[in-house]
Amino acid sequence: MATTPAPTAEQPMDDDARRLAELGYKQELRRKWSGFSNFAISFSIISILAGCFTTFGQAWNNGGPVAISWGWPLISLFILIIGFCLAELVSAYPTAGGIYWWAATMGRPVHGWFTGWLNLIGLVAVTASVDYGCATFLNLTLSALFDGWAGTGHQTFGLFVVILALHGLINIYGHRIIDVLQNVSVWWHVAGAAAVVLILVLVPDNHQSFQFVFTERFNNSGFGDGETGGLAFWFYVLPLGFLLTQYTITGFDACAHVSEETRGASKAAAQGLWRSIFYSAVGGWILLLAFLFAATDVDAINEAGGFSGAIFESALTPFFFKAVIIISTIGQFFCGMSCVTSMSRMAYAFSRDRAVPGWKLWSKVNRNGTPVNAIIGATLAGLVLTLPALYQRGGIPVAFYAVVSVAVIGLYLSFIIPIFLRLRMGDRFTPGPWTLGRRYKLLGWIAVVEIAVISVYFVLPIVPAGVPGNPDFSWTAVNYAPIAIGGVLLGVAIWWYASARKWFTGPRRTVEQAEPEPEPAEPS
Repeated sequence: MATTPAPTAEQPMDDDARRLAELGYKQELRRKWSGFSNFAISFSIISILAGCFTTFGQAWNNGGPVAISWGWPLISLFILIIGFCLAELVSAYPTAGGIYWWAATMGRPVHGWFTGWLNLIGLVAVTASVDYGCATFLNLTLSALFDGWAGTGHQTFGLFVVILALHGLINIYGHRIIDVLQNVSVWWHVAGAAAVVLILVLVPDNHQSFQFVFTERFNNSGFGDGETGGLAFWFYVLPLGFLLTQYTITGFDACAHVSEETRGASKAAAQGLWRSIFYSAVGGWILLLAFLFAATDVDAINEAGGFSGAIFESALTPFFFKAVIIISTIGQFFCGMSCVTSMSRMAYAFSRDRAVPGWKLWSKVNRNGTPVNAIIGATLAGLVLTLPALYQRGGIPVAFYAVVSVAVIGLYLSFIIPIFLRLRMGDRFTPGPWTLGRRYKLLGWIAVVEIAVISVYFVLPIVPAGVPGNPDFSWTAVNYAPIAIGGVLLGVAIWWYASARKWFTGPRRTVEQAEPEPEPAEPS
């Protein structure tokens, strides 16, 4: 493992490196990110130009406009509360391991073990889902630009592989500019979202009414016979529509994963985390409302399975349709690039503490301070997770939504463990410069309950054909999120009780613990 030289009298240890040493680690990753760059990576991963476009159909089919116009701000508020709880923790413990490090430190090694694996599978899934969504929109763009491009599902998967590989290469060889690209991504998302909103406001000849946008309900899920007033709609169908918000506003733990590369991390990472949620929530709501007001051809959107591209194609001229798709595709590309950065740092940090098989390989950094092997291994894992999409046959893209569900459940379950442990610590917790004060109890319990609820909903079948015993049951329609998450949890549980509990001790120090200074002698 590459190391940095020990500080000398000529090269003093700065506050960030000193705090990292107190937490047990050498400064191996290059600390050159500004506070804005730290905010930028989470803002880019949340990416309203990605999630709002790619998972719009999930909300449209499961609730319709009300699942978006009312569901987005409601769920965003809960996510912001979760963000506040995590911001307090990253301020106290600014390490690349982030989520699992907090769990192991506030609890026991077993807490860190399960948190780390949940967080890692969540980050792999969110990277895979973002890049697959980007490939879908790139496929649509190529179909619009070139008559000979068929835009098939296999072409989408091929583009997905290419995009995933490009993001790996950018993270490996673009170490000098990756933080600059994160900053560019922020401005692309801001300007791009504003441009899309203006296009959807000014270009269409007609718009939907306020009544449609804020009161109309759809049930295209296949559950509940299409009814929008029964118990099945309110307690099953509509909550499934909230996956749009819960998935879009995720990945904000990236602020923690790059905290070892951020200057003034104890404050900057905490502020970057909650601000990325807040600004994304406001911008995303405005963007989605523009979608709904432009959604005048309801039949065309329903025939496309709720795909957001049908809104743009039916409401805009060919030129502006292409412009909107290209803006979104580039934003999604930036998002996937940031996802690989966050995912690889988590893989590196978890391997540094010897939790991942082959940890010596994944915890290496090259002379530029880049965890190359972790980048390669994590991107390959994302490819494997998305292989079922090869067997998707039209209709609602169940395989894509399954990967989305894996991302949401994995990440949010990894959040619930340290938040609960912080609640359990109470006044024994030593906060950093950014703290919730006495409000941590109320906000922490709200976060725990919300995560528990959504973790149940998002392992449920997305379409009736995915329900075992249904006459139309098909394995290609199964939401394999519970299989993926359950398989990971079962595997790591068996591994823990069979072996890991004997040797996994949580975070391992890579610096010697400083000897306490001797007490001054008593005056004689």
